[in-house]
Amino acid sequence: MKSSDLRVGLTGVVETTVNDENTADRFDPDMVPAFATPMLVSLMDNAAHQAVKNHLPEGYISVGTRVSVSHVAATPKGMKVTVRATLVEIYRNKLVFEAEAFDEVEKIGEGRLERFVINREKFLQKLQAKAEK
Repeated sequence: MKSSDLRVGLTGVVETTVNDENTADRFDPDMVPAFATPMLVSLMDNAAHQAVKNHLPEGYISVGTRVSVSHVAATPKGMKVTVRATLVEIYRNKLVFEAEAFDEVEKIGEGRLERFVINREKFLQKLQAKAEK
Protein backbone atom coordinates (compact mmCIF):
# COMPACT_ATOMS: atom_id res chain seq x y z
CA MET A 1 0.00 0.00 0.00
CA LYS A 2 1.21 3.49 -0.80
CA SER A 3 1.75 6.05 1.92
CA SER A 4 -1.32 7.37 3.72
CA ASP A 5 -2.15 9.31 6.86
CA LEU A 6 -3.99 6.42 8.51
CA ARG A 7 -3.54 6.37 12.26
CA VAL A 8 -5.06 4.64 15.24
CA GLY A 9 -7.83 6.74 16.74
CA LEU A 10 -9.55 7.84 13.52
CA THR A 11 -13.29 7.82 14.14
CA GLY A 12 -16.38 7.75 11.97
CA VAL A 13 -19.89 8.54 13.17
CA VAL A 14 -23.12 7.78 11.32
CA GLU A 15 -26.76 8.13 12.29
CA THR A 16 -30.11 6.93 11.11
CA THR A 17 -33.68 7.08 12.29
CA VAL A 18 -35.52 3.79 12.68
CA ASN A 19 -38.31 3.57 10.08
CA ASP A 20 -40.22 1.04 7.96
CA GLU A 21 -37.14 0.47 5.77
CA ASN A 22 -34.74 -0.66 8.51
CA THR A 23 -36.84 -2.72 10.93
CA ALA A 24 -36.76 -6.50 11.28
CA ASP A 25 -40.36 -6.91 10.11
CA ARG A 26 -39.30 -5.49 6.73
CA PHE A 27 -37.54 -8.79 6.11
CA ASP A 28 -40.36 -10.99 7.42
CA PRO A 29 -43.75 -9.88 8.78
CA ASP A 30 -43.43 -12.40 11.63
CA MET A 31 -40.49 -10.40 13.01
CA VAL A 32 -40.73 -7.33 15.24
CA PRO A 33 -40.98 -3.63 14.26
CA ALA A 34 -37.60 -2.79 15.83
CA PHE A 35 -34.23 -1.80 14.35
CA ALA A 36 -32.93 -4.85 12.47
CA THR A 37 -29.59 -6.45 13.27
CA PRO A 38 -28.46 -6.48 9.59
CA MET A 39 -29.06 -2.72 9.53
CA LEU A 40 -26.98 -2.29 12.69
CA VAL A 41 -24.13 -4.22 11.06
CA SER A 42 -24.43 -2.06 7.94
CA LEU A 43 -24.35 1.13 9.99
CA MET A 44 -21.26 -0.04 11.88
CA ASP A 45 -19.50 -0.93 8.64
CA ASN A 46 -20.40 2.44 7.17
CA ALA A 47 -19.02 4.24 10.25
CA ALA A 48 -15.73 2.34 9.86
CA HIS A 49 -15.62 3.27 6.17
CA GLN A 50 -16.28 6.93 7.03
CA ALA A 51 -13.47 6.92 9.62
CA VAL A 52 -10.76 6.25 7.05
CA LYS A 53 -12.04 7.15 3.59
CA ASN A 54 -10.40 10.59 3.52
CA HIS A 55 -7.10 9.23 4.87
CA LEU A 56 -6.31 6.70 2.15
CA PRO A 57 -3.94 7.26 -0.76
CA GLU A 58 -5.49 8.31 -4.05
CA GLY A 59 -6.91 5.29 -5.87
CA TYR A 60 -7.31 3.21 -2.71
CA ILE A 61 -10.44 2.27 -0.80
CA SER A 62 -11.25 0.05 2.16
CA VAL A 63 -13.53 -2.97 1.94
CA GLY A 64 -15.22 -4.85 4.75
CA THR A 65 -13.95 -8.38 5.40
CA ARG A 66 -15.01 -9.39 8.92
CA VAL A 67 -17.70 -8.36 11.39
CA SER A 68 -18.49 -9.53 14.91
CA VAL A 69 -21.44 -7.69 16.44
CA SER A 70 -23.62 -7.98 19.53
CA HIS A 71 -27.07 -6.40 19.24
CA VAL A 72 -28.02 -6.01 22.88
CA ALA A 73 -31.14 -3.81 22.96
CA ALA A 74 -34.12 -3.12 20.72
CA THR A 75 -34.87 0.30 19.23
CA PRO A 76 -38.42 1.29 18.18
CA LYS A 77 -39.46 3.18 15.06
CA GLY A 78 -38.93 6.91 15.24
CA MET A 79 -35.86 6.75 17.45
CA LYS A 80 -32.41 7.85 16.30
CA VAL A 81 -29.47 5.39 16.24
CA THR A 82 -25.89 6.69 16.35
CA VAL A 83 -22.84 4.54 15.65
CA ARG A 84 -19.22 5.42 16.32
CA ALA A 85 -16.42 3.29 14.87
CA THR A 86 -12.83 3.87 15.93
CA LEU A 87 -9.72 2.54 14.21
CA VAL A 88 -7.85 0.58 16.89
CA GLU A 89 -5.26 -1.38 14.94
CA ILE A 90 -3.37 -1.17 11.66
CA TYR A 91 -1.37 -4.12 10.34
CA ARG A 92 -0.09 -3.67 6.80
CA ASN A 93 -3.31 -3.15 4.84
CA LYS A 94 -5.63 -4.58 7.52
CA LEU A 95 -7.64 -2.10 9.59
CA VAL A 96 -9.41 -3.14 12.80
CA PHE A 97 -12.23 -1.08 14.29
CA GLU A 98 -14.26 -1.14 17.47
CA ALA A 99 -17.81 0.15 17.14
CA GLU A 100 -20.54 1.12 19.56
CA ALA A 101 -24.17 1.93 18.81
CA PHE A 102 -26.62 3.92 20.91
CA ASP A 103 -30.23 4.89 20.53
CA GLU A 104 -31.68 7.87 22.39
CA VAL A 105 -31.98 5.83 25.60
CA GLU A 106 -29.16 3.28 25.85
CA LYS A 107 -26.34 1.35 24.25
CA ILE A 108 -27.82 -1.05 21.71
CA GLY A 109 -24.78 -2.74 20.21
CA GLU A 110 -21.05 -3.15 19.96
CA GLY A 111 -18.70 -4.87 17.61
CA ARG A 112 -15.32 -5.40 16.07
CA LEU A 113 -14.85 -4.97 12.33
CA GLU A 114 -12.03 -5.49 9.87
CA ARG A 115 -11.53 -3.69 6.59
CA PHE A 116 -8.70 -4.07 4.09
CA VAL A 117 -7.17 -1.25 2.09
CA ILE A 118 -7.08 -2.14 -1.60
CA ASN A 119 -6.37 -0.57 -4.95
CA ARG A 120 -9.80 0.28 -6.35
CA GLU A 121 -8.91 -0.13 -10.03
CA LYS A 122 -7.29 -3.56 -9.53
CA PHE A 123 -10.33 -4.67 -7.54
CA LEU A 124 -12.70 -3.55 -10.30
CA GLN A 125 -10.62 -5.39 -12.90
CA LYS A 126 -10.81 -8.63 -10.90
CA LEU A 127 -14.54 -8.13 -10.39
CA GLN A 128 -15.10 -7.63 -14.10
CA ALA A 129 -13.03 -10.72 -14.98
CA LYS A 130 -15.10 -12.79 -12.58
CA ALA A 131 -18.36 -11.44 -14.03
CA GLU A 132 -17.22 -12.51 -17.51
CA LYS A 133 -16.72 -16.16 -16.50
